[in-house]
Amino acid sequence: MRAALDLSKLRVFPLSERASLTQADQILIDPDLPPPIVAADAAESIEQAADAIRAARARGATVMLIYGAHLLRNGTALILDRLMREGWLTHLATNGAGTIHDWEYAWFGASTESVEMNVAQGKFGTWDETATQIHLALLSGALDGLGYGRALGRLITQDGVRIPSIEELREVIRRDPADPLTAARADFLTAIQAAALAPGWRQIDHRWKRASILAAAYQHDVPLTVHPGIGYDIIANHPLFNGAVIGRGADLDFRLFGGSVEALDGGVVLNIGSAIMGPQVFEKSLSCVNNLRLQAGREIVRGHRVFVVDIQDGGNWDWTKGEPPKSNPAYYLRFCKSFSRMGGTMQYAQCDNAAFVHRLYGALRSE
Repeated sequence: MRAALDLSKLRVFPLSERASLTQADQILIDPDLPPPIVAADAAESIEQAADAIRAARARGATVMLIYGAHLLRNGTALILDRLMREGWLTHLATNGAGTIHDWEYAWFGASTESVEMNVAQGKFGTWDETATQIHLALLSGALDGLGYGRALGRLITQDGVRIPSIEELREVIRRDPADPLTAARADFLTAIQAAALAPGWRQIDHRWKRASILAAAYQHDVPLTVHPGIGYDIIANHPLFNGAVIGRGADLDFRLFGGSVEALDGGVVLNIGSAIMGPQVFEKSLSCVNNLRLQAGREIVRGHRVFVVDIQDGGNWDWTKGEPPKSNPAYYLRFCKSFSRMGGTMQYAQCDNAAFVHRLYGALRSE
Protein backbone atom coordinates (compact mmCIF):
# COMPACT_ATOMS: atom_id res chain seq x y z
CA MET A 1 0.00 0.00 0.00
CA ARG A 2 1.30 3.43 -0.92
CA ALA A 3 1.84 5.98 1.84
CA ALA A 4 -0.59 8.85 2.28
CA LEU A 5 0.55 12.34 1.35
CA ASP A 6 2.27 14.29 4.11
CA LEU A 7 0.44 17.60 3.88
CA SER A 8 2.62 19.07 6.61
CA LYS A 9 5.34 19.42 3.99
CA LEU A 10 3.24 21.57 1.65
CA ARG A 11 4.74 24.91 0.72
CA VAL A 12 2.16 27.65 1.07
CA PHE A 13 2.14 31.22 -0.19
CA PRO A 14 0.73 34.59 0.94
CA LEU A 15 -2.43 35.79 -0.77
CA SER A 16 -0.54 38.89 -1.89
CA GLU A 17 1.33 36.69 -4.38
CA ARG A 18 -1.83 35.38 -6.03
CA ALA A 19 -3.30 36.86 -9.19
CA SER A 20 -6.87 37.26 -7.94
CA LEU A 21 -9.47 37.48 -10.68
CA THR A 22 -12.32 39.29 -8.88
CA GLN A 23 -12.38 42.34 -6.62
CA ALA A 24 -14.96 42.93 -3.89
CA ASP A 25 -15.35 46.63 -4.71
CA GLN A 26 -16.06 45.84 -8.36
CA ILE A 27 -18.63 43.05 -7.96
CA LEU A 28 -20.95 44.38 -5.23
CA ILE A 29 -24.43 45.23 -6.49
CA ASP A 30 -26.23 48.24 -5.04
CA PRO A 31 -29.63 46.93 -3.87
CA ASP A 32 -31.23 50.29 -4.63
CA LEU A 33 -30.35 50.22 -8.33
CA PRO A 34 -33.04 49.00 -10.75
CA PRO A 35 -32.69 45.22 -11.19
CA PRO A 36 -31.91 43.83 -14.65
CA ILE A 37 -34.59 42.61 -17.05
CA VAL A 38 -35.12 38.85 -17.11
CA ALA A 39 -37.10 36.52 -19.35
CA ALA A 40 -40.86 36.49 -18.90
CA ASP A 41 -41.02 32.99 -17.40
CA ALA A 42 -38.27 33.84 -14.90
CA ALA A 43 -40.05 37.08 -14.00
CA GLU A 44 -43.21 35.10 -13.31
CA SER A 45 -41.30 32.70 -11.07
CA ILE A 46 -39.85 35.64 -9.15
CA GLU A 47 -43.30 37.10 -8.51
CA GLN A 48 -44.56 33.71 -7.36
CA ALA A 49 -41.55 33.31 -5.07
CA ALA A 50 -42.18 36.76 -3.58
CA ASP A 51 -45.83 35.90 -2.92
CA ALA A 52 -44.83 32.57 -1.35
CA ILE A 53 -42.23 34.27 0.89
CA ARG A 54 -44.76 36.85 2.10
CA ALA A 55 -47.22 34.09 2.98
CA ALA A 56 -44.52 32.03 4.70
CA ARG A 57 -43.31 34.89 6.85
CA ALA A 58 -46.87 35.83 7.78
CA ARG A 59 -47.32 32.37 9.29
CA GLY A 60 -43.82 32.22 10.84
CA ALA A 61 -42.55 29.50 8.50
CA THR A 62 -38.97 29.01 7.33
CA VAL A 63 -37.70 30.79 4.24
CA MET A 64 -34.44 29.09 3.35
CA LEU A 65 -31.86 30.21 0.78
CA ILE A 66 -29.43 27.50 -0.32
CA TYR A 67 -26.73 28.96 -2.56
CA GLY A 68 -23.54 28.14 -4.40
CA ALA A 69 -20.40 30.25 -4.37
CA HIS A 70 -21.28 32.04 -7.63
CA LEU A 71 -24.15 33.90 -5.95
CA LEU A 72 -21.57 35.56 -3.69
CA ARG A 73 -19.03 36.02 -6.49
CA ASN A 74 -21.70 37.70 -8.61
CA GLY A 75 -21.98 40.45 -6.01
CA THR A 76 -25.23 39.86 -4.11
CA ALA A 77 -23.92 40.27 -0.54
CA LEU A 78 -25.56 43.67 -0.01
CA ILE A 79 -28.89 42.42 -1.37
CA LEU A 80 -28.84 39.39 0.91
CA ASP A 81 -27.96 41.65 3.82
CA ARG A 82 -31.17 43.60 3.15
CA LEU A 83 -33.25 40.41 2.82
CA MET A 84 -31.97 39.22 6.19
CA ARG A 85 -32.29 42.60 7.88
CA GLU A 86 -35.89 42.97 6.72
CA GLY A 87 -36.80 39.47 7.88
CA TRP A 88 -37.46 37.81 4.53
CA LEU A 89 -34.80 35.12 4.92
CA THR A 90 -34.68 32.96 8.05
CA HIS A 91 -31.91 30.53 7.08
CA LEU A 92 -29.03 30.51 4.59
CA ALA A 93 -26.89 27.53 3.60
CA THR A 94 -23.84 27.24 1.37
CA ASN A 95 -20.91 24.98 0.56
CA GLY A 96 -17.25 25.33 1.52
CA ALA A 97 -16.39 27.40 -1.55
CA GLY A 98 -19.08 29.88 -0.60
CA THR A 99 -17.27 30.55 2.68
CA ILE A 100 -13.76 30.65 1.22
CA HIS A 101 -14.58 33.35 -1.32
CA ASP A 102 -16.60 35.14 1.38
CA TRP A 103 -13.66 35.27 3.79
CA GLU A 104 -11.18 36.30 1.09
CA TYR A 105 -13.38 39.18 -0.05
CA ALA A 106 -13.88 40.30 3.55
CA TRP A 107 -10.19 40.23 4.48
CA PHE A 108 -8.27 40.59 1.21
CA GLY A 109 -10.82 42.43 -0.91
CA ALA A 110 -10.28 39.95 -3.75
CA SER A 111 -10.78 36.29 -4.56
CA THR A 112 -10.77 33.64 -7.33
CA GLU A 113 -7.75 32.25 -9.14
CA SER A 114 -6.81 30.46 -12.35
CA VAL A 115 -7.34 26.81 -11.47
CA GLU A 116 -5.70 25.46 -14.62
CA MET A 117 -2.55 27.55 -14.32
CA ASN A 118 -2.08 27.12 -10.58
CA VAL A 119 -2.71 23.36 -10.48
CA ALA A 120 0.08 22.92 -13.04
CA GLN A 121 2.39 24.96 -10.79
CA GLY A 122 1.34 23.11 -7.63
CA LYS A 123 0.02 26.40 -6.21
CA PHE A 124 -3.75 26.07 -6.57
CA GLY A 125 -5.32 26.71 -3.20
CA THR A 126 -2.02 26.90 -1.32
CA TRP A 127 -2.79 30.32 0.19
CA ASP A 128 -1.61 30.60 3.74
CA GLU A 129 -3.97 33.17 5.22
CA THR A 130 -7.15 31.60 3.84
CA ALA A 131 -6.63 28.15 5.32
CA THR A 132 -5.03 29.42 8.53
CA GLN A 133 -7.71 31.91 9.49
CA ILE A 134 -10.66 29.68 8.52
CA HIS A 135 -9.22 26.80 10.57
CA LEU A 136 -8.65 29.14 13.51
CA ALA A 137 -12.23 30.37 13.29
CA LEU A 138 -13.53 26.79 13.36
CA LEU A 139 -11.17 25.70 16.13
CA SER A 140 -12.17 28.63 18.31
CA GLY A 141 -15.85 28.35 17.45
CA ALA A 142 -15.97 24.69 18.41
CA LEU A 143 -14.96 25.56 21.97
CA ASP A 144 -18.00 27.84 22.15
CA GLY A 145 -20.42 25.43 20.53
CA LEU A 146 -20.52 27.22 17.18
CA GLY A 147 -20.92 25.55 13.80
CA TYR A 148 -18.91 26.34 10.69
CA GLY A 149 -20.99 29.28 9.47
CA ARG A 150 -21.43 31.11 12.75
CA ALA A 151 -17.80 30.59 13.78
CA LEU A 152 -16.51 32.14 10.56
CA GLY A 153 -19.12 34.90 10.67
CA ARG A 154 -17.96 35.75 14.18
CA LEU A 155 -14.31 35.92 13.09
CA ILE A 156 -15.15 38.39 10.32
CA THR A 157 -17.47 40.49 12.48
CA GLN A 158 -15.15 40.66 15.50
CA ASP A 159 -11.95 41.02 13.45
CA GLY A 160 -10.07 38.36 15.32
CA VAL A 161 -9.98 35.24 17.42
CA ARG A 162 -8.66 34.27 20.84
CA ILE A 163 -5.90 31.66 20.92
CA PRO A 164 -5.76 29.71 24.21
CA SER A 165 -2.41 28.81 25.68
CA ILE A 166 -0.93 25.32 25.44
CA GLU A 167 -0.99 25.07 29.22
CA GLU A 168 -4.65 26.06 29.41
CA LEU A 169 -5.68 23.39 26.90
CA ARG A 170 -3.52 20.69 28.46
CA GLU A 171 -4.93 21.37 31.90
CA VAL A 172 -8.58 21.27 30.90
CA ILE A 173 -8.04 18.09 28.85
CA ARG A 174 -6.22 16.45 31.77
CA ARG A 175 -8.87 17.52 34.28
CA ASP A 176 -11.83 16.11 32.35
CA PRO A 177 -10.80 13.88 29.40
CA ALA A 178 -14.39 12.64 28.95
CA ASP A 179 -15.74 16.14 28.35
CA PRO A 180 -17.51 16.45 24.96
CA LEU A 181 -15.13 19.26 24.01
CA THR A 182 -11.95 17.24 24.61
CA ALA A 183 -11.49 16.32 20.94
CA ALA A 184 -11.96 19.95 19.86
CA ARG A 185 -9.46 21.11 22.47
CA ALA A 186 -6.95 18.48 21.37
CA ASP A 187 -7.29 19.61 17.75
CA PHE A 188 -6.70 23.21 18.80
CA LEU A 189 -3.67 22.16 20.83
CA THR A 190 -2.22 20.31 17.83
CA ALA A 191 -2.72 23.35 15.59
CA ILE A 192 -1.13 25.72 18.09
CA GLN A 193 1.95 23.53 18.36
CA ALA A 194 2.20 22.92 14.61
CA ALA A 195 1.96 26.60 13.69
CA ALA A 196 3.68 28.00 16.80
CA LEU A 197 0.70 30.24 17.51
CA ALA A 198 1.07 32.79 20.28
CA PRO A 199 -1.67 32.78 22.95
CA GLY A 200 -4.03 35.69 23.33
CA TRP A 201 -6.07 37.80 20.93
CA ARG A 202 -5.11 37.41 17.27
CA GLN A 203 -6.18 40.55 15.42
CA ILE A 204 -7.43 39.88 11.88
CA ASP A 205 -8.89 43.05 10.35
CA HIS A 206 -11.58 42.56 7.70
CA ARG A 207 -11.70 45.85 5.80
CA TRP A 208 -14.27 44.62 3.28
CA LYS A 209 -16.69 42.91 5.67
CA ARG A 210 -19.60 44.57 3.85
CA ALA A 211 -18.88 42.05 1.06
CA SER A 212 -19.42 39.13 3.44
CA ILE A 213 -22.70 37.20 3.60
CA LEU A 214 -21.33 35.32 6.62
CA ALA A 215 -20.80 38.55 8.54
CA ALA A 216 -24.26 39.84 7.64
CA ALA A 217 -25.88 36.62 8.83
CA TYR A 218 -23.94 36.73 12.10
CA GLN A 219 -24.89 40.37 12.69
CA HIS A 220 -28.58 39.72 11.98
CA ASP A 221 -28.57 36.49 14.01
CA VAL A 222 -29.76 34.50 10.99
CA PRO A 223 -28.47 30.90 10.81
CA LEU A 224 -26.02 30.41 7.94
CA THR A 225 -24.97 26.78 7.77
CA VAL A 226 -22.06 25.37 5.80
CA HIS A 227 -22.05 21.94 4.16
CA PRO A 228 -18.54 21.19 2.85
CA GLY A 229 -16.88 18.04 1.62
CA ILE A 230 -13.52 16.82 2.89
CA GLY A 231 -11.01 17.54 0.13
CA TYR A 232 -13.51 19.65 -1.84
CA ASP A 233 -12.06 23.00 -0.83
CA ILE A 234 -8.71 24.76 -1.04
CA ILE A 235 -8.32 24.87 2.74
CA ALA A 236 -7.30 21.20 2.38
CA ASN A 237 -4.14 22.35 0.59
CA HIS A 238 -2.37 23.48 3.73
CA PRO A 239 -0.31 21.96 6.58
CA LEU A 240 -3.00 22.98 9.11
CA PHE A 241 -5.73 21.07 7.27
CA ASN A 242 -7.77 18.99 9.68
CA GLY A 243 -10.82 17.14 8.40
CA ALA A 244 -12.07 16.59 11.93
CA VAL A 245 -12.20 20.35 12.54
CA ILE A 246 -14.16 20.94 9.33
CA GLY A 247 -16.43 17.97 10.01
CA ARG A 248 -17.14 19.09 13.56
CA GLY A 249 -18.42 22.46 12.39
CA ALA A 250 -20.37 20.93 9.52
CA ASP A 251 -21.90 18.33 11.85
CA LEU A 252 -23.54 21.00 13.97
CA ASP A 253 -24.59 22.96 10.89
CA PHE A 254 -26.40 19.94 9.44
CA ARG A 255 -28.36 19.69 12.66
CA LEU A 256 -29.16 23.41 12.55
CA PHE A 257 -30.26 23.01 8.94
CA GLY A 258 -32.68 20.33 10.11
CA GLY A 259 -34.02 22.66 12.78
CA SER A 260 -35.07 25.08 10.06
CA VAL A 261 -36.56 22.30 7.93
CA GLU A 262 -38.68 21.37 10.97
CA ALA A 263 -40.41 24.77 10.61
CA LEU A 264 -40.84 24.50 6.82
CA ASP A 265 -44.59 23.74 6.73
CA GLY A 266 -45.98 26.40 4.38
CA GLY A 267 -42.46 27.75 3.95
CA VAL A 268 -40.14 28.37 1.02
CA VAL A 269 -36.85 26.93 -0.19
CA LEU A 270 -34.79 28.92 -2.70
CA ASN A 271 -32.04 26.77 -4.19
CA ILE A 272 -29.93 29.16 -6.24
CA GLY A 273 -26.87 27.84 -8.07
CA SER A 274 -26.34 24.80 -5.87
CA ALA A 275 -26.40 21.80 -8.19
CA ILE A 276 -25.09 19.16 -5.76
CA MET A 277 -24.87 20.33 -2.15
CA GLY A 278 -28.35 21.85 -1.95
CA PRO A 279 -30.43 18.90 -3.14
CA GLN A 280 -28.22 16.33 -1.39
CA VAL A 281 -28.30 17.99 2.03
CA PHE A 282 -31.96 18.96 1.81
CA GLU A 283 -33.23 15.47 1.00
CA LYS A 284 -31.37 13.90 3.94
CA SER A 285 -32.47 16.60 6.33
CA LEU A 286 -36.11 16.41 5.28
CA SER A 287 -36.04 12.64 5.77
CA CYS A 288 -34.64 13.09 9.30
CA VAL A 289 -37.35 15.62 10.16
CA ASN A 290 -40.12 13.38 8.80
CA ASN A 291 -38.66 10.40 10.69
CA LEU A 292 -38.81 12.25 14.00
CA ARG A 293 -42.27 13.63 13.28
CA LEU A 294 -43.72 10.24 12.46
CA GLN A 295 -42.28 8.79 15.66
CA ALA A 296 -44.08 11.55 17.54
CA GLY A 297 -47.37 10.88 15.74
CA ARG A 298 -47.15 14.06 13.67
CA GLU A 299 -47.64 14.67 9.97
CA ILE A 300 -44.66 15.00 7.66
CA VAL A 301 -43.58 18.43 6.37
CA ARG A 302 -46.27 19.78 4.07
CA GLY A 303 -47.22 22.83 2.05
CA HIS A 304 -43.71 24.05 1.24
CA ARG A 305 -42.67 25.53 -2.09
CA VAL A 306 -39.28 25.04 -3.70
CA PHE A 307 -37.83 27.39 -6.32
CA VAL A 308 -34.74 26.06 -8.07
CA VAL A 309 -32.71 28.62 -10.01
CA ASP A 310 -29.75 28.03 -12.30
CA ILE A 311 -28.31 29.43 -15.52
CA GLN A 312 -28.72 26.26 -17.56
CA ASP A 313 -32.02 25.04 -18.94
CA GLY A 314 -34.15 22.55 -17.07
CA GLY A 315 -33.81 19.83 -19.68
CA ASN A 316 -36.89 21.05 -21.55
CA TRP A 317 -39.04 19.39 -18.90
CA ASP A 318 -41.95 20.86 -16.95
CA TRP A 319 -40.79 20.10 -13.42
CA THR A 320 -44.14 21.06 -11.93
CA LYS A 321 -45.32 17.68 -13.27
CA GLY A 322 -42.75 15.69 -11.32
CA GLU A 323 -39.62 13.99 -12.59
CA PRO A 324 -39.15 12.66 -16.13
CA PRO A 325 -38.57 8.99 -16.98
CA LYS A 326 -35.02 7.62 -16.86
CA SER A 327 -34.96 7.58 -20.66
CA ASN A 328 -35.12 11.39 -20.67
CA PRO A 329 -31.78 13.23 -20.19
CA ALA A 330 -33.52 15.70 -17.88
CA TYR A 331 -33.83 12.88 -15.33
CA TYR A 332 -30.12 13.29 -14.60
CA LEU A 333 -30.38 16.95 -13.58
CA ARG A 334 -29.84 16.30 -9.88
CA PHE A 335 -30.64 19.85 -8.80
CA CYS A 336 -34.13 19.50 -10.31
CA LYS A 337 -34.86 15.81 -9.80
CA SER A 338 -34.08 15.68 -6.08
CA PHE A 339 -36.24 18.68 -5.22
CA SER A 340 -39.11 17.36 -7.34
CA ARG A 341 -39.21 14.37 -4.95
CA MET A 342 -39.40 16.41 -1.75
CA GLY A 343 -43.14 16.91 -1.43
CA GLY A 344 -44.72 20.34 -1.61
CA THR A 345 -44.44 22.02 -5.00
CA MET A 346 -41.27 22.67 -6.98
CA GLN A 347 -40.60 24.81 -10.03
CA TYR A 348 -37.47 25.61 -11.98
CA ALA A 349 -36.39 29.02 -13.26
CA GLN A 350 -33.58 29.42 -15.78
CA CYS A 351 -32.12 32.75 -14.77
CA ASP A 352 -28.91 34.53 -13.82
CA ASN A 353 -28.67 34.05 -10.07
CA ALA A 354 -27.81 37.66 -9.19
CA ALA A 355 -30.61 38.97 -11.40
CA PHE A 356 -33.09 36.61 -9.73
CA VAL A 357 -32.13 37.72 -6.22
CA HIS A 358 -32.06 41.41 -7.16
CA ARG A 359 -35.52 41.28 -8.76
CA LEU A 360 -36.85 39.19 -5.86
CA TYR A 361 -35.76 41.85 -3.40
CA GLY A 362 -37.40 44.49 -5.55
CA ALA A 363 -40.65 42.50 -5.62
CA LEU A 364 -40.63 42.06 -1.84
CA ARG A 365 -39.72 45.68 -1.20
CA SER A 366 -42.54 46.90 -3.44
CA GLU A 367 -45.02 45.70 -0.82
